[in-house]
Amino acid sequence: MDARLNYLASPTAGPILKHFMAAGRGLKASALPAATQELVALRVSQINGCAVCVDMHTKDAAAAGETALRLNLVAVWREATVFTEAERAALELAEQGTRVADGAGGVGDEAWARAAEHYDEEQLTALVLLVSFMNAVNRLNIIARQPAGDYQPGQFH
Repeated sequence: MDARLNYLASPTAGPILKHFMAAGRGLKASALPAATQELVALRVSQINGCAVCVDMHTKDAAAAGETALRLNLVAVWREATVFTEAERAALELAEQGTRVADGAGGVGDEAWARAAEHYDEEQLTALVLLVSFMNAVNRLNIIARQPAGDYQPGQFH
């Protein structure tokens, strides 16, 4: 499968995406734990059906030492015992923040309160920005049908 668009070669998209991807790199340096960032990025991408992002975040997380068991269970995190309470709270917030069109209200007060039990304001800010960023990146890739499978860990860092 070939991508519909080559964003990086585009005189319009190329310069804009350089700044956009710099924002993503900025999130990597945030106070939100790196493992949580990868789990959240993977879960948001799974929900949205973004194959290239699932490929990327699975490989980057594995390269950073994440276990295959945890990566395989992200899609069913509610029933899995391998995630911390903090990670579970982040995954719940990420799901509700991604599925805003599926129900009125967006992220519920209970999900927010659970996340706030485990993350300080700066970490919550990073979590919200990460969920929003991943949703935007997923849409860019899905619309252009970016193919998955060839990503090498760290390729875009």
